[in-house]
Amino acid sequence: MKRVVGISLGSSERNHVVTVNMLGVECRIERIGTDGDMQKMIDIITELDGKVDAFGLGGMDLYVHAVDRRYEIRDARRIVKAARKTPIVDGSGLKYTLERRAIEYLAEHTALFNDSPKVLLMCAMDRFGMAQALEAAGCQMTYGDFPFILNIPLPLRSLKTLAGFARVFAPIVVQLPFSMIYPTGEKQKVSKPRFARYFEAADIIAGDFHFIRRYMPAVLPGKTIITNTVTRADVDLMKERQVKTLITTTPEMEGRSFGTNIMEALLVCLAGSKTELTAEQYDRLLVELQIKPRIIELQEHTIQ
Repeated sequence: MKRVVGISLGSSERNHVVTVNMLGVECRIERIGTDGDMQKMIDIITELDGKVDAFGLGGMDLYVHAVDRRYEIRDARRIVKAARKTPIVDGSGLKYTLERRAIEYLAEHTALFNDSPKVLLMCAMDRFGMAQALEAAGCQMTYGDFPFILNIPLPLRSLKTLAGFARVFAPIVVQLPFSMIYPTGEKQKVSKPRFARYFEAADIIAGDFHFIRRYMPAVLPGKTIITNTVTRADVDLMKERQVKTLITTTPEMEGRSFGTNIMEALLVCLAGSKTELTAEQYDRLLVELQIKPRIIELQEHTIQ
């Protein structure tokens, strides 16, 4: 049996283990949270290195992207170095392909983008594939990189503009302690509503679930959320907050959707690779596995 382990900087309360059969291969998929403890991440990776088939780096990214280039995050580099034998991926390689495909699927098979909806994407530097696909689908975009990462009330409206800023700020951002960039450990549970007007003006809120949950207002009546990893409790929370539709770009596995880091590690494992795959290889595997977005109509109790 293959074994894939996601080591996350996030809460241990979200730990989960499933066994799945994919492409005829039995795989044990495990998520281990370290409650914001980077040294614990290093210790676990060191202990399991060479004993598992692939690691997913969760709760943090290895890179910040600026369209045509990427910048390595200093804190993440230190953690990744602990894996000397087992391949480790952060999900960014798969994320571009998977999320682009998810938006294209929604554009083709649903009416979600028919009327050029207003979309708030929490952080485009983390999701350029999704951002490009949303713009291509005719959405009216607001990018929250400045408001939600740097706490600067400067929403951007185009990727071209964002790319210019990203090339200036990304080399600085990656040198900051990761806890200043992204909520980790117990901070992931803390609600700190910020810039509610951007949420309220949008028809669709897209991006990392922890960002959305941390900064969203008390209710989001009638809104659609497009995100990645959620648990049953997260789904219940969004229903309580009056969200109309929840869409996850990764499939459900025994009551939750795993992050792209674990999904990428799984695909690397299935391919028998020791490094991240190419976009073409990810695309081919996604087609073979028939991966498509999960759509939950929260106020109607139906799942597609």
